[in-house]
Amino acid sequence: MNPPRSFDHIDTWVFDLDNTLYPHHVNLWQQVDTRIGEFVASWLKVSAEEARRIQKDYYRRYGTTMRGMMTEHGVHADDFLAYVHKIDHSPLEPNPAMGAAIERLPGRKLILTNGSVSHVDAVLARLGIARHFHGVFDIIAAELTPKPAPQTYRKFLEIHAVDPTRAVMFEDLARNLVVPHDLGMTTVLVVPDGTKEVVREDWELEGRDDPHVDHVTDDLTGFLQGLVRS
Repeated sequence: MNPPRSFDHIDTWVFDLDNTLYPHHVNLWQQVDTRIGEFVASWLKVSAEEARRIQKDYYRRYGTTMRGMMTEHGVHADDFLAYVHKIDHSPLEPNPAMGAAIERLPGRKLILTNGSVSHVDAVLARLGIARHFHGVFDIIAAELTPKPAPQTYRKFLEIHAVDPTRAVMFEDLARNLVVPHDLGMTTVLVVPDGTKEVVREDWELEGRDDPHVDHVTDDLTGFLQGLVRS
């Protein structure tokens, strides 16, 4: 077995957004998750229970529920995103320690997310770390094809001129690290810290021992601080 990839050569730091740049237990994504269910129920005129089943089925099969709704039911992305990201971001608190650690990382810092730029902007504003990032690649930039589709990562690398062998990807879903690792990126899985209840599907919390996961942390701020001290 090959040893985990290191960070000595890294010049591009790529971060997922939800449940990565803020703790899982904030459950901010739960608000989005609830609104997705509402959208599905309203659009398909089905019960909340049936909408939930469809929502999670599409999530697993298509990468996002939105992609499933677009493919199967002709939903327009703008309508979907505008509705599901209309949430209360106030549970997020400023994280100056994380901001300081990110600032000290050598090279560019980018965000690669299945969410929208407006959602990214709202989250980063609440965390107080927006100024540390050099670019965002969202679901619109991905032409509505979400992670973990290989073409989405390739498009991200091309648009932002990223050498994957000199980049690291931080993610909360192990399945979203398969392609980055195959492309040569160092990978870090961000998991719940275990101190508070999180609202996640069981499969979303799996994969920490998978071979495409180089490093695992339940404290992203502490992990980044360790990197800049070393």
